[in-house]
Amino acid sequence: MIKKAVIPAAGYGTRFLPATKALAKEMFPIIDTPTIQYIVEEALASGIEEILIIVSANKNAIMDHFDRNLELENILREKNKNVELKIITDVSNLANIHYIRQKEQLGLGHAVLCAKAFIGNEPFALLLGDDLYVGKNEPVLKQLIDKYNTYGGSFLGTLPVSYEDTQKYGICEPIEELESGLYKLSSVVEKPKPENAPSRSAIGGRYILSPTIFKYLENQPRGAGGEIQLTDAIKRMMAEESVFSYDVVGKRYDIGSRIGYIEATLDFGLKREDVRPQVIDLLKKKLSELESK
Repeated sequence: MIKKAVIPAAGYGTRFLPATKALAKEMFPIIDTPTIQYIVEEALASGIEEILIIVSANKNAIMDHFDRNLELENILREKNKNVELKIITDVSNLANIHYIRQKEQLGLGHAVLCAKAFIGNEPFALLLGDDLYVGKNEPVLKQLIDKYNTYGGSFLGTLPVSYEDTQKYGICEPIEELESGLYKLSSVVEKPKPENAPSRSAIGGRYILSPTIFKYLENQPRGAGGEIQLTDAIKRMMAEESVFSYDVVGKRYDIGSRIGYIEATLDFGLKREDVRPQVIDLLKKKLSELESK
């Protein structure tokens, strides 16, 4: 059973400078809820019981968000703002969350290695903070956990992309298709050109990893960008145990990009009954203004 999850949140967020100079990108709100809260909620809805968030020295806002704020609670209570009080107390009671600081940002592989003591000898889930998913019928992470429960090994959550876009992602190299969208892998190719891509299955920020990964991360040479790359360690681990990919069913938002963040804000706004009419009116107004120019 997968009961522990790791969420790396120590990166600099350079794609969103200057905002990320002072504010963690994981705290960017989708309407009024930080991105990282949606990711924590996905983990909980998938059966995860304990979560480790890997932070850096300037990410205290993440810890504060999931902690209690007694002063604010008292103010809301005194003003009889019971709805708002319930919102913030529900957040502080969401999950059993642990934290560890990544003292130096040396890549995703190094961040995952920081979780070794927390994970121990258990398989675990890894959810990247840049990738926000809305599962079609069930959470994306739960889809991976269900496949892990059948096949074991390690799983890479993937999404089909066009061959023109393979050069933006790590692309899986399959040995065989075991069921629709589920492949046993022989390797992973980082950002291949379209003509060299072994498949269209792109790694999309959700993983189930065997604890064996730590053995490889501990002696993994630095790769691209002088960082310890998780993908490199996974490729080496394939020689010892099975690694699979599964094309998850759901919508992915790249919150680390400006357009992805804007798209997520619009989509979530259109789904929320309390703001949907205003969002629609605003979009119509903006379209009308553009057409009149």
